Amino acid sequence: MSSGEAELRQRFATRTERYAHRELVLDVLLPRSADALIDESEFNTDERLPYWADLWPSARALARHLLDNAPPGGRVLELGCGVALPSLVLLARGADVLATDYYPDALRFAEVNALRNALPPLRTALMDWRAPSTLGVFDLVLAADVLYERRNADTLAGLLPRVLAPAGRILLADPGRVYLGAFREQMETADWVLTEAEVREEISDPATGAVSRVRIFDLQRGHSARRVRRRSARPKET
Repeated sequence: MSSGEAELRQRFATRTERYAHRELVLDVLLPRSADALIDESEFNTDERLPYWADLWPSARALARHLLDNAPPGGRVLELGCGVALPSLVLLARGADVLATDYYPDALRFAEVNALRNALPPLRTALMDWRAPSTLGVFDLVLAADVLYERRNADTLAGLLPRVLAPAGRILLADPGRVYLGAFREQMETADWVLTEAEVREEISDPATGAVSRVRIFDLQRGHSARRVRRRSARPKET
């Protein structure tokens, strides 16, 4: 056990959840109860809740999507990573990935989960979407179940053009949050193209067998999407 994991186990009651898809198996360390981490003073100040402390169906669905497709090239950024399952699966495939979150403890769990699964060290950074640090631009941006509040939809729509390379792509996994529509409208008004890449079903409650339907969207700037369509429409040489 690493010193980082020992420190987390001392500070938190923890549990592990196994994630397996294709050839990859990860044992993910999590706080035992996200509800136990609710801080009323923090909520009263900024209406923040410890959503980072769960392994949500959208994160699992996005991770499977990444494993079922060719590994991305270039730099990858995960927004609102929580315990960073999508980042971990890309790290296992050799990607250059940076996992970011508002909560320092989320990043500590993400880093420990890379180590405890014998992966390379995971690069992490604190990020407040309202005042993002200068991290550069990325070829692929990942976000799983981040539109649970209206303010997130507005802030994310303003953030993405700042962190995505001109020809880059965004993969957004969403389980049907009500603010997806507002986010989509803002992005399409700004000439972004949203394409539904696939729909996956993930268990949302193991006790009852309840299933969450997760939609995965591919977002690109309009000029980039049109260029890709033109290339794909060219007749193949014989």
